[in-house]
Amino acid sequence: MTVLITETKLMNYSHPGIQQLLRDRQWALLPVKEQILQIYNFVRDEIKFGYNRADVIQASEILQDGYGQCNTKGILFMTLLSAVGIPCRMHGFTIDKELQKGAMKGWYYRLSPQEIIHSWVEVWYKDKWLNIEGFILDIAYLSRLQDKFADCPEGFCGYGAATNNLSNPEVYWDEGNTYIQKEGIVQDFGIFDSPDDFFAVHRQKFGPLREAVFVYIVRHLMNRNVSKIRQGTAATGA
Repeated sequence: MTVLITETKLMNYSHPGIQQLLRDRQWALLPVKEQILQIYNFVRDEIKFGYNRADVIQASEILQDGYGQCNTKGILFMTLLSAVGIPCRMHGFTIDKELQKGAMKGWYYRLSPQEIIHSWVEVWYKDKWLNIEGFILDIAYLSRLQDKFADCPEGFCGYGAATNNLSNPEVYWDEGNTYIQKEGIVQDFGIFDSPDDFFAVHRQKFGPLREAVFVYIVRHLMNRNVSKIRQGTAATGA
């Protein structure tokens, strides 16, 4: 088993902001199960679902943003786990862009790549690797989706979720796997020791112009859509 505990460029847990968080939460003093559970719940709910300026940003920036998506929340999750000595690694994929429909609309949905870079975190616990993906959507946002689409609890894909059971997805960690986007996976890139290793090989290919449009326009539109859903002010319908 390869175990990565050391700091990396993306997993910068020596940053003052992350160190302050670790002191405030005192995760290092807890039993391993509680460490994983509390860090998981923190990343899931206190780091809201949203779109950062890029996938490849440091954990300290994600923490400062206070929001993230699969890849950025994964970086932060791995950073916090590694900081308290829990082995973890990244598993890379692509997902179909249909999973983003609703958060992404109109012209910017049509122009987005068909496959989007995705990842989840694998955590070593009780002598096995667990797949941890259920932290992507905060519970406040997920609850609004469940209310909005109460008539289609099975086979749901959109608004950042891809699950066979929207009414009761596997997002609460209880010593097992958690998922919320698994059903949207297209390609499997395998396992990487760190997010740095994964993104060195697999990154979203936008091109300079599309990347600028995403950073300065599209992600803000997506975050606005997500915020409206979380607040319960989005229009009905998919």
